[in-house]
Amino acid sequence: MSKSKSPKKEQSSILPQIEHLLTEQTSAILEALDAKLSAQDRRIDEGFAAQDKRLEEKFVAQDIRLLAAVDKRFQKMEERFAKSLDELTKTLDKFLKRLSDIEEEFVFMKEDLKRVKAVLREKLGVSLD
Repeated sequence: MSKSKSPKKEQSSILPQIEHLLTEQTSAILEALDAKLSAQDRRIDEGFAAQDKRLEEKFVAQDIRLLAAVDKRFQKMEERFAKSLDELTKTLDKFLKRLSDIEEEFVFMKEDLKRVKAVLREKLGVSLD
């Protein structure tokens, strides 16, 4: 019995080997898991990047549509403003024409009245001043 190892001694020499094997196995499993998770992270990041690009393209297209619509509205508003300004200008022109006609007529009437007064003073000797 002296040649065979005792079960306790045998067990104590196997434990470090088992521990070493388990450590290697755990490391291999963790490395494989890390590689798979890294690949999955890359795929997820690529998916987010693609989604961001699609959203950005949609936002740009929407911005262009909104700016075009706003531009059309401003153009219509400018046309209405120009039309209103034109109508106002025509109205002012008519008013100023009437005013200048009235002033001109007033000048003529004033001159006529001066002539009438001069005739009355000359012919009848009456002064209306």
